Amino acid sequence: MIQQDFTVQGFVGGAVKSGIRGKDRLDLALIVSDRPATAAGVFTTSQVKAAPVVLGHERLKKGKAQAILVNSGIANACTGAEGMRNARLTSAMAADALGIAEELVQVSSTGVIGMQLEIECFRFGMPKLAARLSPDALGEVALAMMTTDTVPKTAVREFVVGGRPVKLIGMAKGAGMIMPNMATMLCYLLTDAAVEQGTLHAMLKASVAQSFNIITVDGDTSTNDTVLLLANGKAGNPLIDAASPGLALFQQQLDEICRDLARQIVQDGEGATKLVTVRVEGAKTKAEAEQAARTIANSNLVKTAFFGEDANWGRIIAALGRSGVKFAAEKVSIAFDDVVMVENGVGRGREVEAAATKVLKQKEFAVIVALHDGAACAEIFTCDFSVEYVTINADYRT
Repeated sequence: MIQQDFTVQGFVGGAVKSGIRGKDRLDLALIVSDRPATAAGVFTTSQVKAAPVVLGHERLKKGKAQAILVNSGIANACTGAEGMRNARLTSAMAADALGIAEELVQVSSTGVIGMQLEIECFRFGMPKLAARLSPDALGEVALAMMTTDTVPKTAVREFVVGGRPVKLIGMAKGAGMIMPNMATMLCYLLTDAAVEQGTLHAMLKASVAQSFNIITVDGDTSTNDTVLLLANGKAGNPLIDAASPGLALFQQQLDEICRDLARQIVQDGEGATKLVTVRVEGAKTKAEAEQAARTIANSNLVKTAFFGEDANWGRIIAALGRSGVKFAAEKVSIAFDDVVMVENGVGRGREVEAAATKVLKQKEFAVIVALHDGAACAEIFTCDFSVEYVTINADYRT
């Protein structure tokens, strides 16, 4: 569901059916600021990086962007020199259509790896796309960049900085090949706030670390992951920098919107029927807590038990045991929401298990694992592993 007032001053957007995904799918979209915006980005940490990621990282070194061009259907990954030429060519086409400098255009692609972009689709779609841009059509971008997503993911935050109203909107896509750093996801965040570039980048990295980097659907990391944040300053607020009184508030709002979008991605995971928070408490360090939580969250046996609504805590403690984190099994407790199934490493019996099974029938619940070995904790958002996930990925290209 697109947010009702999914607009932010100084930005326009739009999407068209260019033919990349056939005649009936929106598949090519633009976001444009009416002035060069301060820009920050975070990209995949995979060693296999798609051409748009390489180009985007290079261009963001200048800290400015004015447009984002995105296509779905073809990822332009593992496409060699031709893929890089096509990334540059499509950005030049967008720049020409908009009358802006090419280096101010960020490009993103999502879809099948190994295929070259269909340039004729861009030539066909770009004039129509440039003519369609509107403040009210930003939501179309969220629709056009969907692949196996079943719903668009959007979020809005409004707040006041230095007496000036500020707006922050975000859109994301991603349903499979999801385990950051980051995932087969794209996310665009747009704000009318005035923010210093170094501060913008630092805030984005901090937000991504506690949102998109703590989700998993299937444990796979993509070649195209991109999160871009553009701030055009139209709100007229005092510039937010490292010493600004508005810094903490902006960071809080950015954290919230990223976490909101990250949860939406997991909730719409391929074939998912459950949104599950795996929380590990009482670890020696946060890194160990996250390592343990991520191992549990990625376990196929654990995830299939979630789908089957089977309170099989043995799978959870088994995943914990292979996580590489040292702990004393006889101290571990495991709960589903407020139902404590395991204390001191031992199950509490069939009656408690029946209560835990009722928790698993919910669409959203938490698994809390306490190691009782320290004060550190960490959360990972995951989903169940259904038959539909296998079906979707068995014939993704057909």
